[in-house]
Amino acid sequence: MSAVDRFGNTFYREFDCRTPVPRRDDEYRSPFQRDRDRIIYSSALRRLQAKTQVFLVGEYDFYRTRLTHSIEVAQIGRSICNYLRRGSQLLREDFFIDPDLVEAVCLAHDLGHPPFGHAGETTLNRMMADHGGFEGNAQTLRILTRLINSDDRHPVGMNPTRALMDGVMKYKTLIHELDHPERYFLYADQEKHLRFIFDEQAPPPELLPGKKRDSFRSIECQIMDWADDTAYSLNDIIDGCHARFITPGRVEAWAEGQGLNRRQAGLVQQMIRTLREGSTERVFSRKIGDFITACSLGERENFMSDRTNRYAYELGLNPEIVEEANLYKTIAFDLVFDAPELQQLKFKWNFILTKIFTALRENYVDASPARYKMVSERLHHQLTEDRETGEKLRQICDYLAGMTDGFAIRTYKRLFDPDFGSIGDLI
Repeated sequence: MSAVDRFGNTFYREFDCRTPVPRRDDEYRSPFQRDRDRIIYSSALRRLQAKTQVFLVGEYDFYRTRLTHSIEVAQIGRSICNYLRRGSQLLREDFFIDPDLVEAVCLAHDLGHPPFGHAGETTLNRMMADHGGFEGNAQTLRILTRLINSDDRHPVGMNPTRALMDGVMKYKTLIHELDHPERYFLYADQEKHLRFIFDEQAPPPELLPGKKRDSFRSIECQIMDWADDTAYSLNDIIDGCHARFITPGRVEAWAEGQGLNRRQAGLVQQMIRTLREGSTERVFSRKIGDFITACSLGERENFMSDRTNRYAYELGLNPEIVEEANLYKTIAFDLVFDAPELQQLKFKWNFILTKIFTALRENYVDASPARYKMVSERLHHQLTEDRETGEKLRQICDYLAGMTDGFAIRTYKRLFDPDFGSIGDLI
């Protein structure tokens, strides 16, 4: 009997519940409930309340942050599990996709994102280009398996279950398998986690080269990815409307040169009507239900399906709803993310992170010994130990990636603005 089976669910086996370091049984929580709870109480999750989703944190109180986005993704993910459990003939009362596991995966999926959203991710990847790169999803895995509740003596992070690790691993390509690694890769030292989720074995030849591995995802990862797409394509549109980046005139002008088909044109006209009526939030919030009921469950066979049901089933999606989601994502990118106002902010955010990273590198890597104590006592001690350059830069990168938007801005001001800060301020 697996640890989850004791809680009335035979979908999962001991294989799914295994952790890098053995855990003691919990009398009142399943392994996946423990995963979820450890994420909820982590400082990495709390920091997401002050990290950019679309607009800089603090611009207006009702804009979404990384934390509120993650909570919405978790709610959608649980709802998909409940919908499939009630509606799929492949599931039953004692055989179902665990909503606690999916919630944990959804809450964790953005833990690795740095300040300033994808702009920050691009900057850190550039700064780490010669030393293993930076990628938000790979950093999420690093947080779960190394940084949460960890130290040099116990470098296992929160000791997550195999199912949770696999659930957040959207991309399974190692950085050295890519010619130009800009996004969507694992760090080189994460190959051991890739082997762990596949039971200590390298993926078979039919899944190579690495990019083909990215589409080989567990059912929980697929649900998280669709829940993320749902929240992104619908809720980010709502924020874009509140910020006046998406207006009837802008949408009409955008649509003229897109060559939309009849259904897409109808959806655009519906968006324009809701904008003029002031009902965008109500209409787009209701669409979440359509995106949830667009899901179905199918069976599949592969080299993992006999070891775990997580690979014996796959998520099916209504193609019309997928087309609708892609349309909204394109509108959000073209009218919001690609707008000059946000591009100017991206330029500034890149400048801020580049300057902080360079200052820390010059002090802790280029200089020997370090001239100044510029970080916390613990991190300063680690950076002044006899470590190789790549390891020190990775620790600096971890430090910057963990910053909130406000902390990054304050750090920049303390270092470079002569009129900011005093001796009484905390770093």
